[in-house]
Amino acid sequence: MLNFAAAQQPLPPEPRTPSLLVGAAWYPEQWPESRWEADLVLMEQAHIHLVRIGEFAWSTMEPSEGNFQLDWLQHAIRAAEKHHIVVVLGTPGAAPPAWLTQKYPETLRTKEDGRKDEHGNRQQFDWSSPKYREFVVRVTERMAQRFGHDPDVIGWQVDNEYATESYGDSTRAQFQQWLQAKYKTLDNLNRRWTTAYWSETYQSWDQIPIEETYGNPGLLLNWKEFVSDTWRSYQRVHLDAIHKYAEPRQKITTNMMGWFDAYDHYTVAQDLDFASWDDYVGRGHLDLARNGAAHDLTRGFLRKNFWVMETQPGFVNWSPNNTALDKGEVRAMAWHAIGHGAEAVEYWQWRSALNGQEQYHGVLVGADGTPVPLYAEVQQLGADFEKAAPTLTGTTVHSDIAILQDYPSRWAIDWQRHNKSFDPVSDAIVPWYAALRNQTHSVDMIADTAPLAPYKLVVAPALNLLTPAAVANLVGYVRGGGHLVLTQRSGMKDADNSLYTQRQPGPITELLGARVEQWYALEDAVPVEGQWGSSKSPKWAEQLGVTAKDTEVLMRYGKSNGWLDDQPAAVTHRVGAGRITYIGAALEPLAMNSAARWMLSTSGVTLVMPDLPQGVDLAVRSGGGKSVYILTNYDAAAQTIALPHAMTDVLTGSTASSITLPQYGIAVLR
Repeated sequence: MLNFAAAQQPLPPEPRTPSLLVGAAWYPEQWPESRWEADLVLMEQAHIHLVRIGEFAWSTMEPSEGNFQLDWLQHAIRAAEKHHIVVVLGTPGAAPPAWLTQKYPETLRTKEDGRKDEHGNRQQFDWSSPKYREFVVRVTERMAQRFGHDPDVIGWQVDNEYATESYGDSTRAQFQQWLQAKYKTLDNLNRRWTTAYWSETYQSWDQIPIEETYGNPGLLLNWKEFVSDTWRSYQRVHLDAIHKYAEPRQKITTNMMGWFDAYDHYTVAQDLDFASWDDYVGRGHLDLARNGAAHDLTRGFLRKNFWVMETQPGFVNWSPNNTALDKGEVRAMAWHAIGHGAEAVEYWQWRSALNGQEQYHGVLVGADGTPVPLYAEVQQLGADFEKAAPTLTGTTVHSDIAILQDYPSRWAIDWQRHNKSFDPVSDAIVPWYAALRNQTHSVDMIADTAPLAPYKLVVAPALNLLTPAAVANLVGYVRGGGHLVLTQRSGMKDADNSLYTQRQPGPITELLGARVEQWYALEDAVPVEGQWGSSKSPKWAEQLGVTAKDTEVLMRYGKSNGWLDDQPAAVTHRVGAGRITYIGAALEPLAMNSAARWMLSTSGVTLVMPDLPQGVDLAVRSGGGKSVYILTNYDAAAQTIALPHAMTDVLTGSTASSITLPQYGIAVLR
């Protein structure tokens, strides 16, 4: 039987813009309509093909209750269309109007000290409030009815930078109901949280408080999981409102914030069409490892390409010292994002607002309406993107290596650091990411329950908390022939944030053929040496014990506190065709690089251009029979790079077997 409905679907339109987009956050509601044309002319001249509008404009969209005014938004979209600029619409829930929170004070968030937040900033709303959700659904539905079929609206951003929770009685009651649905009985909750400790036992659900930083570890973890689920449900009402009226081609995202961890991003991202994040350096300069890992983290939420929804045009306004990026660094930073799988880079913001809390923030056009010096650099970037778009279309990052990143593990360590200076991101995830990526130029960062079979090597830095699903995934990966590497502080806690009854790494101790005998917080670094050379372990060290005859000791501690002297610091164990390695010591860069080389060699990972000159970064994207190398020189000196064979730079059209790049010079090679 023919499907006439499907047969009558129109052919997809021709692409209205390049597949690689430079964009800007534009706030037409802040300016007279007579000014819009001049701004859009400057955008077109800068090769800007994308604007995000609307995310803070609720008071203009609905100046009084039920009085919707969307004609100005229609005019802005049509004005942008004339300049070949498409639109992402932001739903405006991050900045509720004064009439709403004044008339319905229950929609304001309650701070931790019990006071209500106030109008005049943003994010003052209560994300758990049913009344607030009624209003955001209503305004979102009106927007979707009006623009859900607009050919120049290509997507939606839900809210803006989810960040703030509420701590009032209503939220606490919802949390208690959430706990009851999860644990079913108080006896079950009390047992799994070991509430006999300090007589914390609960006799009724309404006794359970909200705790953020110090309390029963089970309570702390469950509050974070509730926060994550509540952001997901808050987002869901927006998605439902948009889907009710909008065409499926209009894709939906929300702008996350890199290493920000107030909620579990995997929980929230799963309902989105694509992931995006706001990429800000703040003070100083681009940190290739930390920033690159944040890109790969974002790509890993949905395991596909992503957008940079905001980034800084030179400098910000919220750092203690808001230094500017170097000339050329903004362009390099954008290409850094593309190399890690971004398909759009959008600057916040287009033009200086005349008033408001961010007057000093970097822009592309000043308050006087004329371009600032950085405009020319973004103009060059826009031209770059237009040239490179056909080559990069259909490509993404493909990796043989994955790093596992887990929010509950980070929370668990941060609540009980044991050494106050131990940071799970800065001291575990990013250093191992840097050591591996410097030699392979592509690393995926994924959840511990994501499919692992595609990877030859999986590294889990400080994977402190292991759920049954994660354990099954890791064990299955090793037994299937993969190489799993666990580092310090891994496998200590279960799904309730309780200590495992086995020593670390908990349920996979038997697979390892070794265990952690004791952990030590350190004031002075301890020596460690062995197959990966000599090093020192600062902040933390774990004394390992071998329990299987065929477990190999790779590194041992030197003389230190007596307990660690000559004890195993790193071990590895073959499991059929697979392997599991545990590293109980932190390593200095030279030893860590040596360990990374050993991991890659042992796992059969093929290296691509492993000996790049100092300061040169390589990213590789592939797909559709294409392989694209993006090379950038961040060193102050010009660097010459030998290529594996003659390649063509799509930005210049030249073909060569070696290239020389000045500082912040970029080549996109096919």
